[in-house]
Amino acid sequence: MIGRHISLDGEWHFKTDVDNAGLHDEWYRPQIILEDSWDTLQIPAFWEQHGRDGYEGVAWYRREFDLPPPTPGEQNGLCLAGIDQTATVWINGVEITNEDTNHRRFARNLDRRAKPGNNAIVIRVPDRGVPGGMLLGAWIGPYRDIDELRHGKHHATPARASADWVRDAVIYEVYLRSFSPEGTFQGLERQLDDLRELGITVIWLMPIHPVGKTRRKGPLGSPYSISDYYAVNPEFGTLDDFKSLLTATHERGMKLIIDLVANHTAWDNPLIHEHPDWFARDKRGDIRSPADWTDVAQLDYTVPELRRYMTEMMLYWVRDVGIDGFRCDVAGMLPTDFWNDAREELDAVKPVMMLAEDDQPARHARAFDLTYDWWTYQALGRLRAGKLNPASIATILANEELDFPAGSLRLRFSSNHDLCAWHKPGLERYGPDAAKAAAVLTFTLPGVPLIYNGQEAGNRNRLHLFERTPIDWNTDDHGLRELFTTLARLRRARSSLRRSRVYVLDPLAKVGVLGLARTWHDETTYTLINYALELRQVELEQLPQPPSATLLSSAPVNRGAHPRRIELPPMGFWIAAAH
Repeated sequence: MIGRHISLDGEWHFKTDVDNAGLHDEWYRPQIILEDSWDTLQIPAFWEQHGRDGYEGVAWYRREFDLPPPTPGEQNGLCLAGIDQTATVWINGVEITNEDTNHRRFARNLDRRAKPGNNAIVIRVPDRGVPGGMLLGAWIGPYRDIDELRHGKHHATPARASADWVRDAVIYEVYLRSFSPEGTFQGLERQLDDLRELGITVIWLMPIHPVGKTRRKGPLGSPYSISDYYAVNPEFGTLDDFKSLLTATHERGMKLIIDLVANHTAWDNPLIHEHPDWFARDKRGDIRSPADWTDVAQLDYTVPELRRYMTEMMLYWVRDVGIDGFRCDVAGMLPTDFWNDAREELDAVKPVMMLAEDDQPARHARAFDLTYDWWTYQALGRLRAGKLNPASIATILANEELDFPAGSLRLRFSSNHDLCAWHKPGLERYGPDAAKAAAVLTFTLPGVPLIYNGQEAGNRNRLHLFERTPIDWNTDDHGLRELFTTLARLRRARSSLRRSRVYVLDPLAKVGVLGLARTWHDETTYTLINYALELRQVELEQLPQPPSATLLSSAPVNRGAHPRRIELPPMGFWIAAAH
């Protein structure tokens, strides 16, 4: 956003409207008295994240905001980046309509509806079988034209440049306790050839450090409760074992990154006694836990000495041990300037991969190569159930382009350690056919795909984080390993799957089929996935260019053929080339 940008993110008043009484009772009036039944919650967020999981209906949001006098000749505009298109918005009791002709956001010139000084905004949001709420940011900015208003404040900042091996990566997340019978570095090293054959280029190891014993959860404790940042967990082996694994990984042309838990430590980490001033305190002056994570202690990044310690520790693992980067746990809970400064020092050593467990666009400007794409993951389950139009993927991608710095890389996934431990493994969540469709989507969207260990084997065991739960490698994989191997091969072979933007074929979405087209120079790759609950026939004349070869298909199509029509069963997919 160029010019003044007033964020409306933060605390709003909120009330569900089970009986749909809000319109009759005029809850949109600015002078309405807020009763005790109105709660407060933070936006942006799904309201399911605030303890209202399962609620489907209408809800209301309201808050006040102060508006400075506009610059002479300038008007103000409102943008709501993530609300249902059937939402209704009132400013000072006057309903305003959406001017966003692309139907991706609510954007409106406020004219004289908002005045200098105090104003009230009220939003009525219907939840129609999708995650409900104000799901992205909200802001007021100078209104020059609708397109400029729709862009988030980080859109004009280019993303940091990432190394080719980062942009082209296929990441495999390893939970050492579950990955091998031994649960060790050596157990993983013996399986590196299998991972290379699968098409993996980057291995992400969940935390390798010793786990705290004080206040630990479960028999083995959480791997995210770190008692020593400079050591390795003896459960996994020795530092020499880790270095052997790293060398063997590099010899096979792969990279290795480790999980960095910089937000908090175990309660028996020596830092608590050596530097108690490095830790955050509650109102009583006691060291506190973040959220309800009672097995860890919150660090305080206002302390310069803590920042220096953490940066030196990161440099040690990259410069002295030789790892290739970090996946940064709860990265959004740490200040952006810390990550920016640390990345600058890491870059002086060698190119690394920095993956943030976060989805804030600002992370891409200087610090991180990759951020989590939670939006597509949230859509996958509802697409499988036929509760979401495939055009929602177009909305997700359009919002990314509006909010994120150009060139930002997103991590695409259908499972990871949190989802597998606390919810269900991918195969259990989706079923075999939809699990395959999810794999196809994560590999053919722009960004970098992730495979969680055991996903390729069709593992159905929940891999608990506080104990050892083995992966069932002998289960019927439903063809998932072959599918992941083929998808990785196609990603290597086709520049359009690694470099290009994506175009969603809207006419196909109207019949429940997600159609993606990606073009790089003279190469085009099409992906079709049938998210309808019944068979769909797709006339290939609808595609911008005629396909020249079928690359991968769950439908009965001969490779290299030039069919005029594709028949896709529910969750069926088809990937083809055009030149």
